[in-house]
Amino acid sequence: MTVMKTSRRNFFAHKGRMALSAIAVLLSVAFVCGTLVFTDTMNTTFDKLFAATASDVTVLPKAAKSDGSTPQNGLPESLPASTVAQVAKAQGVKSVEGAVSSMNVTVVNSANKNMGSSTGAPTIAGNWTKNDLRSMEITSGHAPRGPTEVMVDADTADKHHLKMGDSLRTISQTGDFTARIVGIATFKVTNPGAAVVYFDTATAQRELLGATGRFTQLGVTAASGVTDSQLKQNVGQTLASSGTYKIQTAKENADENRKGVGQFMNVIKYAMLGFAGIAFLVGIFLIINTFSMLVAQRTREIGLMRAIGSSRGQVNRSVLVEATLLGIVGSILGVGAGVGIAVGLMKLMSAAGMDLSTRDLTVKWTTPVLGLLLGVIVTILAAYLPARRAGKVSPMAALRDAGTPADGKAGWVRGLLGLILTGIGIAALIGAATAKKATDGSLVLGMGVVFSLIGFVIIGPLLANGVVRVISVVLLRAFGPVGRLAERNALRNPRRTGATGAALMIGLALVACLSVVGSSMVASATSELDKSVGADFIVQGNQRIVPQAEKAMEQSPDLVHVTRYKDLDVTLTSPDGQKDTDGLTAADPSYAQDLRRVTTAGELSAAYGTNSMSVGSDYAKKHGVHVGDTISVAFKGGSTAKLKVAAITDDDVAIDKGARYTSIATMQKYLPANKVPPNEIMFAKAKDGQEKQAYAALKKAMEPYPQYQVRDQTDYKQELKDQIGQLLNMVYGLLALAIIVAVLGVVNTLALSVVERTREIGLMRAIGMSRRQLRRMIRMESVVIALFGALLGLGLGMGWGATAQQLLALEGLKVLEIPWGTIIAVFIGSAFVGLFAALIPAFRAAALYLLPPVRPELLGPEVLFPGPSRLKRRYTAMFARPPATGRTRSGAYRIRTRPRVHRAGGRGLTPPAQLQPRSRPLRPPRRSRSGWPASSVPAVRASRSGGCARASGRAPCRPR
Repeated sequence: MTVMKTSRRNFFAHKGRMALSAIAVLLSVAFVCGTLVFTDTMNTTFDKLFAATASDVTVLPKAAKSDGSTPQNGLPESLPASTVAQVAKAQGVKSVEGAVSSMNVTVVNSANKNMGSSTGAPTIAGNWTKNDLRSMEITSGHAPRGPTEVMVDADTADKHHLKMGDSLRTISQTGDFTARIVGIATFKVTNPGAAVVYFDTATAQRELLGATGRFTQLGVTAASGVTDSQLKQNVGQTLASSGTYKIQTAKENADENRKGVGQFMNVIKYAMLGFAGIAFLVGIFLIINTFSMLVAQRTREIGLMRAIGSSRGQVNRSVLVEATLLGIVGSILGVGAGVGIAVGLMKLMSAAGMDLSTRDLTVKWTTPVLGLLLGVIVTILAAYLPARRAGKVSPMAALRDAGTPADGKAGWVRGLLGLILTGIGIAALIGAATAKKATDGSLVLGMGVVFSLIGFVIIGPLLANGVVRVISVVLLRAFGPVGRLAERNALRNPRRTGATGAALMIGLALVACLSVVGSSMVASATSELDKSVGADFIVQGNQRIVPQAEKAMEQSPDLVHVTRYKDLDVTLTSPDGQKDTDGLTAADPSYAQDLRRVTTAGELSAAYGTNSMSVGSDYAKKHGVHVGDTISVAFKGGSTAKLKVAAITDDDVAIDKGARYTSIATMQKYLPANKVPPNEIMFAKAKDGQEKQAYAALKKAMEPYPQYQVRDQTDYKQELKDQIGQLLNMVYGLLALAIIVAVLGVVNTLALSVVERTREIGLMRAIGMSRRQLRRMIRMESVVIALFGALLGLGLGMGWGATAQQLLALEGLKVLEIPWGTIIAVFIGSAFVGLFAALIPAFRAAALYLLPPVRPELLGPEVLFPGPSRLKRRYTAMFARPPATGRTRSGAYRIRTRPRVHRAGGRGLTPPAQLQPRSRPLRPPRRSRSGWPASSVPAVRASRSGGCARASGRAPCRPR
């Protein structure tokens, strides 16, 4: 109970000093809880949507996929309409309704603007059924009744300002058709962002499936008293003799849909939690520094506790209890802030086009529990080492001055351990860089990153001695004595400097690593494009190229040739009998000019001949394939062909690595016309000297199809650079939390060091240091620490990035590019971060003015002096102890000020005040029970004429 009471009092007595540590815990816990609440809310949104749209039992084609992806021919899998009558005969069936649905469509308005979502959500086209009334209701107009009518969802109408009577053009694999809006339907549940359009059944079958009398699924409603499981069994028995179908209950259908979404959500969740873990790791250094400095500042207090009987365990537990209180307070606030972060992310996603409603806000009981446990456990673990040091304080420490930690120097054991771990990490990085396979090297790279990071953290104090001196020579020596003082302050406790710099090092190391990898990927891809791509224009989009768009491209003027490129679902059987399902590419012979591939055997142009193909060098090596060998190719939906290997291409590339080629003419021999897939991408070559005219004409020809982008090589390179840049910016944004926590660590270290060095600061002020010089010293110290962390982090990160690039070189990305502009900008930015972090501690230090420790036994802890010019008028520092007899005591001191006088060269100032004995002793000021003056700031004025003392605003001057 005594330990708890002492810890509680110490915690609240130093709550200001623990505020930044609490903020670090708050931010880290908030990130974790915000991620969990956000992903849980998204899962809830999709769960409600899937539950609302699922029939009691759903009948699907066996080959239908839950993610809605279409087969290689671009048309959804379907089943005959006669199945409706068969299912209706099953026992327990109340009603059966056929539905048509396709995601392989694009809907545009009269201005050719895409009505689809910009967040990647699908555009869904189908027929309006009674089952849709489960999740939607018609709020304007009516359902479509003919081929020229369409109904849209209210969210899409609001986003794109659609109204009744507007025309919409739907682009599908079977062709384009236009319809007029006759109805608007509103979701009863939250729509995450999909654009939905409805047609009448006949139009949907004809335009979306390319055939009447077919449905993509059947929705079966159970009769009263019949469970979904019973109905599924009955329907299965009815259809057993009619073919193979996929039959699902409402729960099974929702679970299958949820599985696809859940995989995507898990990627988001674990990626964000990974960055939250980085923030926790950085916060650990802040908490360690906080408690280490608090323990150092309370050395006399702890020594006194030990002297009066407290055991080491009690002192240890006292510090850990304070850490627990800190973790609890920070975690509770963090849980609340996490909910706010989740709501903010939902608003941000809604603004980007993905609608998420706060009505679906989901806070599971596990979220606050996990946040609280993480915050408390991490805080206790971080405070364990300082707590152990506190337990080792001897009772004799009560006789020494506080504020100087006994473990300021970096121990040789720690240094040796750090060097060993760093050596292991460097060896692992070298091993990863020299790996023969990227998969094997990635594991070694991960080990190298972990060991090198831990090693650098441990040897940080050793590195601080050398790195800080080098930085000081370059930056601080020009500022004279103030710069030297800042350097020595940063070096006086290498452990503290190393821990503070390590917090910043972690975030900047990841920034540098990702910058190197991203720049190398862009440079490698650009080099590969320059070397390999011969086509002038590339056309692709988020939907396979429909035949009408292909025709428009072929009719564009000033083009030498247009190349078609199709991906085929095939099963290859090599001469050694092994089967492979990695696919086959069918292209026009001109593709050999559009993409220049190096061959290790044969000629690539021969692979586009009749019944010929090419394979990659990796495949040939693995299966022992040579030019002239025959490979069996089974075309999905077609027949099996025997194709001769005419060329083997080098797989040491980044574009089309491992691709196998054949001609479109060969493909057409073995695939029926209705199974031929649309083009994934198309290439074009302009006539010499007509590149600009051909580019403009091609873009104009493709204007009616906004789902496709026409790019020349310059555009393609820029698009690649922008995509990687967006990804990096997203990662940098997530790393910003860790960097913010690191900045708080710098602020916290400086603020506590100011308190720790109160007497020292007072002495420097007394011997002539101005407030400006003091603030400059604190700022320089902060800049040095920040640059120390930045230098270590950037160097470590560039090493990681260079090693990762060597693994990417095995995949064809061979160019290593160091983004020196980014690295230099981050390094310079770190200096500004240091300046920003020092603002508040520097002003707090300048506000303190202590009497120099000439008679420490006569002086109080702190005296605030706003300036020497008003010193004598406002304050008299007189802390003489009260005599035992009650009489005044001689030897009291008074302040005598004199004007500031600058020395030659502007370096330093003469002492603004000096202590001189009084000719007559003063009566001591009124004291509190603690023995110190009743007011927190001594405000006892000395009357030169009357020789009396009076407390400001307390009592009149009494004659002596």
